[in-house]
Amino acid sequence: MMSPDQDRRIPVTLLTGFLGAGKTTLLNHLLRQPDMARAAVLINEFGTIPVDHHLVTRIDDDLILLDSGCICCTVRSDLSRSLTELFMRSLRREIPPINRVIIETTGLADPAPVIYTLMEDFFVAERFRMDGVLTAVDSTLALAQLARHPEPVKQVVMADRLLLTKCDLADAGQLEALGAVLSRLNPGAAQLQLRQGELQPAAVMGCGLYDPGGKTREVGDWLAEEQVREAARRHHEHAHTHHHDPDRHDALVHSFALTFDTPLPWAFFADAMAALLESRGEHILRVKGLLNVSGDPLPRIVQCVQHVMYPGSSLGAWPETAPCNDRRSRLVFIVRDLPKTVVEQAFAMFCGVRDQG
Repeated sequence: MMSPDQDRRIPVTLLTGFLGAGKTTLLNHLLRQPDMARAAVLINEFGTIPVDHHLVTRIDDDLILLDSGCICCTVRSDLSRSLTELFMRSLRREIPPINRVIIETTGLADPAPVIYTLMEDFFVAERFRMDGVLTAVDSTLALAQLARHPEPVKQVVMADRLLLTKCDLADAGQLEALGAVLSRLNPGAAQLQLRQGELQPAAVMGCGLYDPGGKTREVGDWLAEEQVREAARRHHEHAHTHHHDPDRHDALVHSFALTFDTPLPWAFFADAMAALLESRGEHILRVKGLLNVSGDPLPRIVQCVQHVMYPGSSLGAWPETAPCNDRRSRLVFIVRDLPKTVVEQAFAMFCGVRDQG
């Protein structure tokens, strides 16, 4: 097998991690580095209303938003199509030459279908190579998440590098305990402790060709299962049209979006969110979105994970979306066993507004 230095294919880095682990913060930091000037970005979101791409600072022709939904069944074909189109656009010089692709997955994504597509899709595998799986791990919440949810466990086990985020918010005991758990799950992956999302490209790029044999036995099993699923999916699609709900991950986890036409007073909005996170935080996996705040000309970024609402920040301008001058507040909730009506009632009570979506 040729070495990565001899391989002319475009390297692909998969950035994964559970909900709220800080993937977008890491991505923004990487994209500000000169080494990433020629990197293309693909973002996959969970839910029918996408917002993550608005939170990435570099929005240009090299950023592609995959169709909404987890990268699992129908969206996997979108990944293959997007990589093919990206290569052809670069070949036709419609965009500048690219030297790397970074795929940021939804926090509920299973890495196995992505890796399988990159390794087994003929056109893609001839032109792109899997360079490494980076998994963001929230130092303050990961121990509870790993104990409760299967998704972060799989993301950790399949990683080449484990990026421990928010280390400035965790104490030494938390970091030591988390490091021990991660070492048991994936002893071959380097653990990098990060603060405020600062990450140097050299620390995570050039991981080498992805080799499932170098991981625990489960990784090979998962990829083998993916091969079986792919064959079944093709048979299923041949038999009849397959429906995939982009808002639902499993029987309990689903997403919904709230849209508000009128600006909201920040104090009232903060009270509504505080009440929800305090009373229902265990059921709220992730909140993300843009808020039109009364008296503020810029969109406020809202990000919450379980019981925690992170300090607010603003974008430099409203996204240029169609229709023009769309400055509605857009909030996406990813929840486990929590009805949308409960969240709607909180905003009706504290802010006097109802979903206009």
